Amino acid sequence: MVMTIVRADYANAGHGRDLLALLDVYARDPMGGGEPLALAVRSVLLKGLAAHPTAFSLIAYDDGAPVGLANCFFGYSTFAARPLVNIHDVVVDPAHRSKGIARALFAQIEAIAAEAGACKVTLEVLSGNHRARALYQSLGYGDYALDDEHGNALFWQKRLAA
Repeated sequence: MVMTIVRADYANAGHGRDLLALLDVYARDPMGGGEPLALAVRSVLLKGLAAHPTAFSLIAYDDGAPVGLANCFFGYSTFAARPLVNIHDVVVDPAHRSKGIARALFAQIEAIAAEAGACKVTLEVLSGNHRARALYQSLGYGDYALDDEHGNALFWQKRLAA
């Protein structure tokens, strides 16, 4: 296995094809909703990412084949007055899991975050995704709480009409 990780160029046709293919793998997985990536999303995603000034994506290749993806966004911590990085999507092709690909993606994300002076890297994970949770915990990620007496932070959402 000869693994390389590249920062995706959203205007590069090969990177775009590989990003969309890997994101579709994630979307079809039960942990990604179990449905193919919508055609409407596929048609605008790369342009949307390219237009979003804080977005960056990493693609892992094994002997030239795309096997892993991380889509990330810079944010800002008001309490630390420093940037942060949120990992929005992480996927490793099921045929290539347990080969260190996710660990390598995380190492690259953390290097980019450190270079930018970020105070932390954040992510969301489903409570039932035991495999991912074990990996993230082994990398030092965990629940977020300002004060144990008031409990852990929860990730909530409200969908808005298109």
